[in-house]
Amino acid sequence: MRKEPSRSKARSRRNLPRSWLYSELRTAGLPAVCMECRHVKAGLGAMRNKTDRNDARGIAQLVRLGWFRHVFVKSDEAQRIRMLLVGRTHLMSKSHDLENCIRGSLKVFGLRIGIVTRQGFEARVLNLIDGSASLILIVKPLLRARRAMIEEFERLDRLCREFARRDPVCRRLMSVPGVGVIVALTYRTGVDAPERFARSRDVGAHFGLTPRRYSSGQTDYDGRISRCGDEMVRTALYQAAHVLLHHGRWSSLRAWAMRIAKRRSLKAAKVALARKLAVVLHRMWVDGTDFRWSDTSPTCVTTEAV
Repeated sequence: MRKEPSRSKARSRRNLPRSWLYSELRTAGLPAVCMECRHVKAGLGAMRNKTDRNDARGIAQLVRLGWFRHVFVKSDEAQRIRMLLVGRTHLMSKSHDLENCIRGSLKVFGLRIGIVTRQGFEARVLNLIDGSASLILIVKPLLRARRAMIEEFERLDRLCREFARRDPVCRRLMSVPGVGVIVALTYRTGVDAPERFARSRDVGAHFGLTPRRYSSGQTDYDGRISRCGDEMVRTALYQAAHVLLHHGRWSSLRAWAMRIAKRRSLKAAKVALARKLAVVLHRMWVDGTDFRWSDTSPTCVTTEAV
């Protein structure tokens, strides 16, 4: 008897991205439009009966009235680089999972690995389990799997560096303190086409780095950041803000963030600096200029005030 897939798996299959279908339709010369799914769901939610015919009629009505928002579909190059970044992240995460598994398993027998480097981890484990044949039979396959994952991770990491070295946009973005290869590539693939943003300050809101706003009647307050948009880009910008705030030489961006940290908190300063970095990186990309360390010039003062 054939087993039916679970509801969660069926839902995940329906929610798979259809960027390839959009690209093929556009290549064939058809006027394909990608719509915001949340807006479509809200528009179709008023229908009493959920059928394919009613959904098609409702979508046609939304298109005719214009009650929808266009969704930007990334290019094939951006999708390939994003696949490279995601694969690199997964290999690093799985190798850490294997390390934690080995640490937790050996801790039961009173064997503590302690703080070691990534290169010295395997030698430390073999030194601890020396003399126990049963533990060697169990741990060695895990160590081989971890070593293979690290080798493939380093291969993908070198590929990321080659992409960033060949791309002039990534080289320009890496002139900003705190922005390295991974942050530049992640931001490059997240934005993909800088001309789709009319203003640079819209980039921070696009990646969910601006506060939520609720205003109704006499109630009006700002909440936490919305966290909408690309989570991978938002995380990379926050990590770049952390590095800029704690390491490297002094700059006007760092001074601006330190003033916020004194008024609010260090975490709020990092979030604000991540939003500022999104704005500055977009303006540098559009104007074709490198990062300016001081704010003495009128152009840099205007950028800081965005």
